[in-house]
Amino acid sequence: MTHKDLEYFKKLLLKKRDEILHELGFIKESSKNQNKETSGTDSTYSIHMADHGTDEEQREKAYYHASRENKYLLYLEDALTRIEEGSYGMCLGCEQEIPKERLKAVPHTQLCVPCKMKEKQA
Repeated sequence: MTHKDLEYFKKLLLKKRDEILHELGFIKESSKNQNKETSGTDSTYSIHMADHGTDEEQREKAYYHASRENKYLLYLEDALTRIEEGSYGMCLGCEQEIPKERLKAVPHTQLCVPCKMKEKQA
C-alpha cells in the first residue's frame, strides 16, 4: 500500500473516530439530562410507572448504543495503530493485502471478504 493510500485511510479513520466521539458525548449528555429529570426527591411519586418504564427502556437503549459505539471506537483505534505499525491493510487470515474497495467500505477491517466469510461459517 502506498504512503498516499495510508494517509487516505488514516484521515478516513480519524474522521470516523471523531464522529463516534461526538456521538458518545451526545449520548453521555442525554443520559445526564435524563437522570437529572427523574432524580428529584418526589420523583418516584410524580412519575407514573409507565413513564418510568419508558425511561428505563430509553436508558437501556442508550447504554446498548454506547456499548456498540465504544466497541467500534476500539476497532478504529486498532486500525490506526496498525497504520502506525505498518500492518494496516493486511488480512490476518490469509496474510494477503485486503482490497482497497473493502477497506473503503469497512476501514477498520482485519480480514478480506473470503476470510470473513470463512469466519462466519465457523
